[in-house]
Formats: sequence, C-alpha cells, structure tokens
Amino acid sequence: MRLKIAVLSRNFSTTGGGAERYAVAVVEELAVRHEVHVFTQHVGNVLPGVTYHPVALPLRRPRWMNQLYFATATWWATRRGFDVVHSHENTWHGNVQTVHVLPVKHNVFHGKQGLALALRWLKVATSPRLVVYLWLESRRYAPVPQRRVVLTSQALRKDFVVAYPKASAICTVIAPGVSAAPGPCSASEKQQARATLGLPPHGRALLLVGNDLRKKGLPTLLQALVGLPEDVWLAVVGQSRQLADMRALAQRLGLAQRVWFLGALSDMDPAYRAADYLVHPTLEDTYAMVVLEAMAHGLPVVVSAARWCGIAADLNDGVQALLLQQPDDAQELQSSLRLLLTGPERTSILAQNALFFARNKTWLAAAKAYEHIYSDLENDLSTE
Repeated sequence: MRLKIAVLSRNFSTTGGGAERYAVAVVEELAVRHEVHVFTQHVGNVLPGVTYHPVALPLRRPRWMNQLYFATATWWATRRGFDVVHSHENTWHGNVQTVHVLPVKHNVFHGKQGLALALRWLKVATSPRLVVYLWLESRRYAPVPQRRVVLTSQALRKDFVVAYPKASAICTVIAPGVSAAPGPCSASEKQQARATLGLPPHGRALLLVGNDLRKKGLPTLLQALVGLPEDVWLAVVGQSRQLADMRALAQRLGLAQRVWFLGALSDMDPAYRAADYLVHPTLEDTYAMVVLEAMAHGLPVVVSAARWCGIAADLNDGVQALLLQQPDDAQELQSSLRLLLTGPERTSILAQNALFFARNKTWLAAAKAYEHIYSDLENDLSTE
C-alpha cells in the first residue's frame, strides 16, 4: 500500500551527523514506494520524489526554544492529511518516533540518589531548557495508541527503557545500514581519491570521522599517532567548533605535517577510498554509522568497545574489528594500531570479516522494517 508519510527532521543533511544521515537514508528508500514529505529547517540533500516543506527558523539560540517552535509548527502542519507522521526530533506528536541519542532524562538522573538526586531536581526546576526537553520527552514516549518508538541500537534501547520503562512495550530496534558494500578499492582508485581530497599520495592513512572531535576521541588518537611510524598520517572529516583547538594540539605534538583536516564532506566515499584504516576511539556513540560504512568499504577498523559504542555490541574483538576497552588510553590505542600496521595477514582477515558483516546491513532492510511498523499502525487504526 502506498502511504503518505510526513518525516520531521530539523536538519535534513548527510553532513549533519549520524542521526541526520540516518533520516536521509531511510527517506531515500521509502520514497521509492511511498509519497514522502519532509518537514525541515535546512535541506542539505534533495532526493527525487520527495516533497520538502520548509519550517521557519526564527531563532537559532537558545536551542530549546527552537526545538519547541519546531515541534509546534510541525504539529500544526501535519495534524491531518498524512497516513504516518515519522519524527526524528523531540516532538510530542508523531506515530513513529526514532530515537538516536540517550534521553535527556537518562543524562540528568541516571545513577543519582539521595542528595545528588535532589540537586538534579533543583537544577531542572531552575532551567527552562531542561523543563522543555523533559516535558517534550515525556509526551514523546508516552505509550499512547498509534505510537511506536524506534531505537537505533540495542545498547540505546537498554538505557532507554530504564529511563522510560512504560514505553518498553512499544519499542523496537532498527539499526543503521549501508546503501552498498563496494569493498576495497584498487590502488589507482585510492590514489585518485587522495588527489581529489588533497591528501598525500603515499603512506598509510588513518581516518577519523566526527563532528564532536573530543567525544570521538581525536585527542587520544593524536597522542597515539606520535609514537607511530612517520609514514602513518591521519585524515579528519567533520565540521567541528573544536577544529582550532585540535589543530593547535596537533601542532604542539609535532604532527602538523601528518594530520589533514578535511571539514564536512557531503560524499564520504572518497574519504573511505583514500584511507587504509578507520579509527573510532569514541567516548559515546549510540551506534556509529561511520564504522559500518568503513567496513562496507573493506577497511580494517579500531573502535571503542560496547560500553562506549553501540555497534561494538555486534562485533567480536579480533574478528570484525579491534575493540578498545579504554578508548581514552593512548597506549592501548597505539598498541591496537601497531597490530594493524605490522600484521598484514591479520589486517586482511579483519577487512574480509568487516565487509561480510556490512553486506548484511542495508538501508533497504531498515526501510522495510519501518514499513512493517507503518502497516501495524494502519491495522490498529482499521480495527478501532
């Protein structure tokens, strides 16, 4: 059945981050079979067959006021005329709510007891920002009829149901996917990709991707890079406010000639083709799509363990990737990288296993999982 679907995403762009790229990829698949309308404040990707509805951006700061404005404006615009309203934002309305990050409730109250808990409630009471975010969340995750909550990883679901146990019955997990798994590129393709991005033609290239460079572990990686062979260099992709600080850190560590900051890329394929390894020592990722995408390109991966990174719960250490138990430990990270740099046979096996893993994770499968949820919602409506 062809459905008319409203999708809510404030920043509909693949350069925005993992949540935004997830929204774009799912819409791209859904638009093949359904009538999709995107309500957004910024369009970075124009997809064929998709109708765009600009939502005003009267003020960028404070963010909580814009979040409340966006929720109100999209409620008014989508309150009738759609079969499904699918939100990737903190809104009180929408049949399907896709959750990409830890709930604010978890971040504020998790593990707090006694006086610490009372102080957190005092903080909430004196913060309009927290009041709005928590109110929106409580409405968003209320187990009301025709409501489903989708988490992007099992690790995120585990923390989510602790914060919102009443929503557990309406929760499911739909992890990210890839559009294709091309595998390793040829030597000539690698050279061409490096030339396109202005990177050195020779040497062994590490790749780190992220907008929050501290949280993604760049300082630790820079410290680890100091002790690696001179022919090992690093490409950093991401649009970050911390860029100046990271450049300064690389300079202080004597790495100015071995680190290239590429900024945001609308097309990540050249970066994956230019690299030899992906390094993702993240301190917090509910999934980490960049890891899956790198694996689809046949890159060996070093990534934080499941405690820190959602995708790692599906990986075996030394089989599909090397997992870091303490991602902020530069010595552990350096040792893992040395294993890759000095063990070509191990590296080849990791790359093959990574590619096999990625080929079983597709955006088409994710879109079909959403279609199953939409169908369940339609059935619920028809039986009322």
